[in-house]
Amino acid sequence: MSMPFTARLNPLAAALALAFLAPLPALAQTTATTATTATTDSKDQTALPTVTVNASADASADGLPAEFAGGQVARGSRLGVLGNVDNLDSPVRSVAYTRQLIADQQAHGVGDVLKNDPVVRTTRGFGNFQESYMIRGFIANSDDLMYNGLFGILPRQYVASEMIERVEVLYGASAFLNGATPGDAGLGGTINILPKRASSEALTEVTLGYESGNSKSAAIDVSRRLGADERLGVRVNAARHAGGTGVSNEKRETNVFSLGVDYRGNDFRLSADLGVQENNLSNMRPSVTIGSGVTAVPTAPSGSSNYAQPWSYSNARDIFGTVRGEWDLSASTTAWAAFGARQGTENNSLSGVRVNNASTGAASTYRFDNARQDDVATGEIGVRTQFNTGTVSHKLVAAASAYSLDSRNAYGMSTSYALATNLYNPSTYARPALVLLGNDLSDPQTTIKTQLMSAVVSDTLGFYDNRLLVTLGVRQQQLKSDGYAYNTHVNNSHYDQSATSPMAGVVFKVLKNLSVYGNYIEGLQQGKQITDTTAANYGQILAPYKSKQKEVGVKYELGGLGLGAAFFTTDRPLSYKDVSTGIESTNGKQRNRGVELTAYGEVTRGVRLLSGITFLDAKQVQTNGGTNNGKYAIGVPKMQANAGVEYDIPGVRGLTVNGRATYTATQYVDAANKLEVPSWVRYDLGARYLTDIGGRAVTFRAAIENLANRNYWQSAGGASNSGYLVLGNPRTFSTSVSVAF
Repeated sequence: MSMPFTARLNPLAAALALAFLAPLPALAQTTATTATTATTDSKDQTALPTVTVNASADASADGLPAEFAGGQVARGSRLGVLGNVDNLDSPVRSVAYTRQLIADQQAHGVGDVLKNDPVVRTTRGFGNFQESYMIRGFIANSDDLMYNGLFGILPRQYVASEMIERVEVLYGASAFLNGATPGDAGLGGTINILPKRASSEALTEVTLGYESGNSKSAAIDVSRRLGADERLGVRVNAARHAGGTGVSNEKRETNVFSLGVDYRGNDFRLSADLGVQENNLSNMRPSVTIGSGVTAVPTAPSGSSNYAQPWSYSNARDIFGTVRGEWDLSASTTAWAAFGARQGTENNSLSGVRVNNASTGAASTYRFDNARQDDVATGEIGVRTQFNTGTVSHKLVAAASAYSLDSRNAYGMSTSYALATNLYNPSTYARPALVLLGNDLSDPQTTIKTQLMSAVVSDTLGFYDNRLLVTLGVRQQQLKSDGYAYNTHVNNSHYDQSATSPMAGVVFKVLKNLSVYGNYIEGLQQGKQITDTTAANYGQILAPYKSKQKEVGVKYELGGLGLGAAFFTTDRPLSYKDVSTGIESTNGKQRNRGVELTAYGEVTRGVRLLSGITFLDAKQVQTNGGTNNGKYAIGVPKMQANAGVEYDIPGVRGLTVNGRATYTATQYVDAANKLEVPSWVRYDLGARYLTDIGGRAVTFRAAIENLANRNYWQSAGGASNSGYLVLGNPRTFSTSVSVAF
């Protein structure tokens, strides 16, 4: 396809490209057997009492896909209804980051894990502190995270890492594989969180941590298998993080508890999860919008500065759980069922900042309060079977799913942007009075009800001893949504529509370790709710919309190194507000085209790599009156790259150092492409030391993020097709010690 990229390969980007390409000449002379031996030798070299816990998170007979060489990613991941699929057999691109990576990098949440991903950039939701992710240039909100294959179960704003076994990222549209996302995002990819399970080895591990801003943490992880043949497994995790951050006067408090139970029968497997998370933020630095008439992006202030109002806060509490079962009906046929539910409560008092003068930093702020209560229920049932017709193998899947949401909301705001402040010299005020209310903040009322239902069938056909795999499938989906007006509670929007989401995927294994693939797949989203308070149809829910994706790629495993290349194009509808009517509707189109190059695994003995480069050409091709046709989409860089390396120090058993360079090219804050955010580079360093103290495995970890203490705008928005600036964090130190009993 034609890829008219205009991004220049600056020196850092060139260095990242070399980091991707450098291992190839050496590895070209190394056989797979040699690489495997090197990996084993490396493990023998550090033969200390390490803690390895591997178990099935999805109640499947096969358990989790095995770790790839180096242990940072897995060999495969779950592809929705298709189940766990090895990377070389998959017609799509995906990655699964392991618990070992999460622990070694001291990742606090999902966003920290995805800092390793060259295709993903973490940002925020519009006007709040919700963690969001730009995948292939499209926003994916934390509303749309999956938990063990179910949408809507996890906390909506932020997910702590202590409960996580793996973070799986499926790149691209996935309406056929996973069903429509319940939010208005996820066209560029979906994220599935796998919970922890008890392994065959007993574990009791305590971790204590300290971070910049006098933040302290404590966590405990307990795993046991009980009963006859150790059929019953119990995994308990609890953690608390509390204190400041590297940003002046910010405070965070996160409390999390999770319980995972599983039972392994002769021909069935059961699992269940229960989780509770509280995430309380105070005086958190807000995002920055650009006022009308401002012709430049302001210079990024100090990463440690804070222009929030002292009375601002964001509190969230979620209780959630799932139950999943799998039954072997025969040697080749398995049925499964799963159910999950969540109750979530949020209360916020926010102080968004709007810049009115880019050169002086003159700005304004106001108070915006909101309260939200969510009740979510979701489930799925299905059956998988395998059989042959002559020389052709079949893997047939049939499944059905359902999802429901009752979201109760209320808001209040002071006079909009009436308080003068400054980005570089902020002013603080007493909490202003609310002058506009939507529902009662102490008793939110239903504003959204959503029901999603679907049925899916697919067949993966294998030809020539499964060297050629063809996956064909279709999902029929029903989307129902009702919106209710604030204060009057009148039903002001309704739709009940169906859509068919097909998929066609092909994999050809040129060699045992080399696959080429291609796919056509569509994305389907529930229509967004209009959040622009100036829109004439504010609060209305738009009808669902589809995206269409075409992708081809290659995957190659060279000993302990995995390499990949993907080329894709995705079209999606684009909403905009009509300048004459003031009504926001889905009348536009955005087209994202991209190239992704990735490298991961163990390059040689004791050297692990996690790197890649993504080129993006995200254009608005159909806009209001054609004004912005051909302009770049908001918040999408033309290039982004990661180079991450781990190195086991020779001669010092148990000592490992790591480093990561992250590059993000320029982005636009506005649809007209007049406000450009500069490119940025961040360097991170870390080390860990595993030793034996009194017969206990003890791991010391330390890390520095943003080593150069660079001031930069991390992202330019993207949620709700809006532009807003998120300031990067300052240099941040973190340390921890883990003891396994």
